[in-house]
Amino acid sequence: MLFNSLSFVVFLLIVLVLYYSKLFGWTNKKRMLLIASYVFYGLWNPPLVILLWISTVVDWTAGNKLAVENDIKKRKFWLLLSMFVNLGFLGFFKYGNFLMENFVSVVNALGLDYQPRPMDIILPMGISFYTFQTMSYTIDMYYKRMSPARTFLDFALYVTFFPQLVAGPIVRAQELITQFYESKRATTEQFFWGLFLLTTGLFQKVVLADTLLADVSDDVFGTAKVLHGVDAWVGTIAFSGQIFFDFAGYSTCAIGIALMLGIILPDNFKYPYAALGFSDLWRRWHISLSTWLRDYLYIPLGGNRNGLTRMYVALMITMLLGGLWHGAAWTFIVWGGLHGTYLILERLQKQYLPFKITAYNGIFLAFITFSCVNITWVFFRADTFKKSWDMIKSMFYAQTDGAKILGNFDIIKVCTVIGIMFLCHWFMRNSSLKKLAHKAPPWVLGVAWAVLFFLIVISQGSGEQFIYFQF
Repeated sequence: MLFNSLSFVVFLLIVLVLYYSKLFGWTNKKRMLLIASYVFYGLWNPPLVILLWISTVVDWTAGNKLAVENDIKKRKFWLLLSMFVNLGFLGFFKYGNFLMENFVSVVNALGLDYQPRPMDIILPMGISFYTFQTMSYTIDMYYKRMSPARTFLDFALYVTFFPQLVAGPIVRAQELITQFYESKRATTEQFFWGLFLLTTGLFQKVVLADTLLADVSDDVFGTAKVLHGVDAWVGTIAFSGQIFFDFAGYSTCAIGIALMLGIILPDNFKYPYAALGFSDLWRRWHISLSTWLRDYLYIPLGGNRNGLTRMYVALMITMLLGGLWHGAAWTFIVWGGLHGTYLILERLQKQYLPFKITAYNGIFLAFITFSCVNITWVFFRADTFKKSWDMIKSMFYAQTDGAKILGNFDIIKVCTVIGIMFLCHWFMRNSSLKKLAHKAPPWVLGVAWAVLFFLIVISQGSGEQFIYFQF
């Protein structure tokens, strides 16, 4: 079920009516939300709800055992059990085909003719998100960073809360479970601000990502032709804008829907394309994942506590695994490796060639960062290394006979949208949409809301699922 579908509108209306009715107490409202979350997920593929149930029961049991167990070996057992189950599901469903394909390639390269039957594994929607979310609970319990969830209902709702179940934000247990302990009801301001965020997120997805940018991105990355440099760059920045508006749009919708229920979810994006370098980028892009990788991978690997070499190794491992988290393909690993390389080079620059960032050079640095990020998106979007390499060569004009497949209108449209996006990110980099809305007169906000809604209604977007659903 997609946020940008009529079925979801009906679903949300039913949930809101039941949530704010006086027929149920708080416990029964939580049960209703839990059932609604299973329905929301199960409408995509009902049998895969079983994976959610197993993860929930295993991590609930492990968390309760870790809360009372003091024996180090037994504590490690319960932690490892949780990780084995969660990472086992993730490894099989997400990486099973990838591992088999690479195994077959190695075996065939050794001269053995081995052609297994296709595994045809279905990738459960959002498995990477809810796996990381529920694993954070048992890891925090192991290190005694939090108290266990009070009830199984609270924990199950934490794992499956439908606004952010399939594409984040990845919320820590202490941020969300505790909100379920007492009755929640959105204030009038919260409800309407949540509704405005939902509208804004849908505008980002339906109008900007799907209608204005997706076709150009798909045409460029879908063609078998070697492209002219202009077309390669325009297609790449089109995808850069598409994935931001698509993913940030989902996060904005999720935050808005939760707020309409009186539940606070953390921000997941803070105008990332105005980042001043790559460390700043990862403080602004997919914040819930970057902080998860920092706290549960980079720091345990040693972080910056054990010398420069160990730090660089930890940084690269973290980003390589971050790339693999996004998709089961070598192109995603290269994407992560490029980001790891950027982060290492940035730290070397700060150590040996430091300079002061001013108002004058800041926007130039942001543009350079944005341009380098676009190079990484080529590997993220392309299906094969050949396509990636052809695109990179075209972007740097190493192809002398590249084909032109985009019309002038498409080029102007994409450059205009991306240019406006970049400037908006720059001018909003130290602010927020809510601060801007509070400064605006109510009638201006009302007109803006009406325009967004009108554009959503008339939009001719493809209605495709959110990009990050596949992760």
